[in-house]
Amino acid sequence: MVTPIIILLLLSSPLVIAFVYSKISDRPLNTTKYACWGLGIAFIYFFVGHIVKTAGMVEMLPPWVPFRIELVYLTGLLELLIGIALFIPRYQPLTAKIAIVVFIVFFPANIYAALNSIGLGGHTWGPVYLLIRAPLQIILIAWAYFLCAKDHSNSMQPTAKASSD
Repeated sequence: MVTPIIILLLLSSPLVIAFVYSKISDRPLNTTKYACWGLGIAFIYFFVGHIVKTAGMVEMLPPWVPFRIELVYLTGLLELLIGIALFIPRYQPLTAKIAIVVFIVFFPANIYAALNSIGLGGHTWGPVYLLIRAPLQIILIAWAYFLCAKDHSNSMQPTAKASSD
């Protein structure tokens, strides 16, 4: 059950380190940059899981899904590309939105695995694992949206007052 903890550490570490550095050096913090880096590292971790734990990932898919091994490798490659793109500033907002879609689309595999007590990660706990995995998915989606995808350019601008003519 350490996987969710590892994911949260990978996700937050670049931002936490950058925050501490910004306080020590008295420099502004580029929250979006380091939040995207953390999300990128998490996606690269997901990719590694697809390569290292291919058999377990295949078991997470229902038997009726065709080309399960190929699908695991293909989705792993997608996660790698998302992870890399999250390090490139011009692609970060779009890639974060794609990451949100991936989190939503891939989540049914976690539900299937938990309901069937598949022996990968915490899925062997059965449906109770979803009490941990579902909030983790919400955290990942919120992180991707609020820290990486959402446009913050207007949040620092003073609002113009309407004239009363």
